[in-house]
Amino acid sequence: MHTPHYPHPLIAREGWPFLAGAVIVAALVAYWSPLWSIPLWIIALFVLQFFRDPPRTGTTEPSAVLSPADGRIVVVERAHDPYAGREALKISVFMNVFNVHSNRSPVDGEVLSTEYFPGKFFNAALEKASLENERNAMVLLAKTGHTVTAVQVAGLVAKRILCYAQAKDYLARGQRYGFIRFGSRVDVYLPIESTPRVAIGDKVSATSTVLAELPPTLS
Repeated sequence: MHTPHYPHPLIAREGWPFLAGAVIVAALVAYWSPLWSIPLWIIALFVLQFFRDPPRTGTTEPSAVLSPADGRIVVVERAHDPYAGREALKISVFMNVFNVHSNRSPVDGEVLSTEYFPGKFFNAALEKASLENERNAMVLLAKTGHTVTAVQVAGLVAKRILCYAQAKDYLARGQRYGFIRFGSRVDVYLPIESTPRVAIGDKVSATSTVLAELPPTLS
């Protein structure tokens, strides 16, 4: 089953109510006092930039794993993947409030499972956030035959993780599958033999940046 592709109207649908509310309040206050409305227009602009959702393109190289989010690399290490039960290469992307917060599939593949875990709201840049914060894990069977896990992790002020993918859905690389509101991270677990193409501190863009290359295609 294929998950429908989400059209790119430039502003994420998750932000429409927030943006409409901010603009209406600012306009009403501006009618009464243009000066007092200035801070409200600034808030509306912040909401507009937070929920922007530009279209993205990336490589079609089969072995490439694309970044599922905009942000900065905070982890590149060997780690245990608790969702697929294996040792893996873990790469984590931290998103601040000025990054695009829609999440996109890192590979072409079938969704094997999704699982939501309630948790805490530590700063998403901290390593303990991976296993202690609220999160949603999605395990994919890539077209190449490899297992790839993408975990949406809530941050200090993130209060809503949205994942639209379900087991047996098929996601195309770069396809939008979720959103996290107000600061967060995405952890990607790959086969241990994968080759990282990013380093800690690098800035990455969803779909446009290659995080790693998978090992040779499984037969």
